[in-house]
Amino acid sequence: MVLEAAGQTGEIWDETIVRVLKANEIRLITYVPDKVLASLIKRLHADDYFTVICPAREEEAVGIVTGAYMGGMRGIVLMQTSGFATLPNALASLTVPYQIPMLMLISERGTLGDFQFGQVIVCRTMRPILNSLNIENYAIERQEDVEFITDRMIKQAYATQAAAAMILSPLLTSRVNKKNGG
Repeated sequence: MVLEAAGQTGEIWDETIVRVLKANEIRLITYVPDKVLASLIKRLHADDYFTVICPAREEEAVGIVTGAYMGGMRGIVLMQTSGFATLPNALASLTVPYQIPMLMLISERGTLGDFQFGQVIVCRTMRPILNSLNIENYAIERQEDVEFITDRMIKQAYATQAAAAMILSPLLTSRVNKKNGG
């Protein structure tokens, strides 16, 4: 279980994501606080490579990353599933038609035994909304896939000038949280 949670390199998912973001020159991080993403957010704040901004809402995070992209800086929006529910208008009216490579890292809630009914409803609608907007999306379920999927999704978003959503499955994040006592 430890090898599965930490991967063959000994890294856990949040360490791998930080490394891949740096390798792809993603310097701007916007996020709305989330318990699942807390360890990643803490790592990003501690690293001077990144400019980390915590806006009040996910739509603001999309606007900040869009403006940064237009100014030549690469960024990403971190959120949980329920936060994604606030974004369809911003994505459909800004990032999709103007071909902004909007990177989103979404902690998947509302599945695999989640008790919060609101999260469950939003989880059921997230992928259909992403698909209807023609936004590439992929769930990361295992540590050994974190680097490959994150790296390729970032590269594809910038090569095609299209939004991309990386969804962190509880199959990945719950294993690590339990290993780390969370």
